[in-house]
Amino acid sequence: MRQLRAFILLNLAVLATARPKAGPDQKCKSGPVDLVFLIDSSRSVRPHEFETMRKFMIDILDTLDIGLNATRVGVVQYSSQVRSEFSLKTHSKLDSMVKGINQIIPLAQGTMTGLAIKYVMNAAFTTEEGDRPQVPNVAVIVTDGRPQDRVAEVAAEAREKGIEIYAVGVARADMTSLRAMASPPFEDHVFLVESFDLIHQFGLQFQDKLCGVDLCLESDHGCEHICESSPGSYHCLCLPGYTLNDDGKTCSVIDYCSFGNHSCDHECVSVLNGYHCRCNEGYKLLEDGKTCQEQ
Repeated sequence: MRQLRAFILLNLAVLATARPKAGPDQKCKSGPVDLVFLIDSSRSVRPHEFETMRKFMIDILDTLDIGLNATRVGVVQYSSQVRSEFSLKTHSKLDSMVKGINQIIPLAQGTMTGLAIKYVMNAAFTTEEGDRPQVPNVAVIVTDGRPQDRVAEVAAEAREKGIEIYAVGVARADMTSLRAMASPPFEDHVFLVESFDLIHQFGLQFQDKLCGVDLCLESDHGCEHICESSPGSYHCLCLPGYTLNDDGKTCSVIDYCSFGNHSCDHECVSVLNGYHCRCNEGYKLLEDGKTCQEQ
């Protein structure tokens, strides 16, 4: 669980001229990952923009170590309805996966993003569709518009089930909706670009993260005690006896006496990794460590 982060689709044309395509010996050895692309194919996505998205996906896949025991990829498109183009178990070879992407026909209807997230959660990431236990689940949502349904609740449910969500908005996308969909921290999971022609910028970041960059080696990200990497992300941890504060970065000593006085006769005193009982002046603590007796 030490890789992954940022990814999206579109603009191979720009990306292909920016750097050479990865060869067979340049495959990204990212370890097992179950990755699903969730593509907005509503009527607002113009034909040439959809082609850019298609080509960009293919270019991204060309850098991955595709296989049933390596990276599995599924593609789902949505508009007013949701359609699975292929599941995590459909393809074990890059060639057949590319063929499947080239055969996608845009739905060209509305923008029911919440419905699509619900499908990914309840169908795409299931054992029946090729999802593997103990393998990171990552969903990349690419949209150019405002959802026509509610996304916050269903996205929160998906995240609670362990799906890491990246939300990539293009042009007319609504930042509030993107933040409602994405996993925290938002600065690592929410991307908004002005046009499809700029989407390759996110793709380059995605490839770097997928190829096993340990984010905690780059920086401690403000973690007071411990920075722990996870696929494409990181989170802060605290040393024993401390608890993580609401800011997700700083740590405070656990007040064990806040859970009760632990049967202390007089006073409970919290210390690192525990507590002890203390008696009022004029009393002494007995051997049981709890009872006080007048001296």
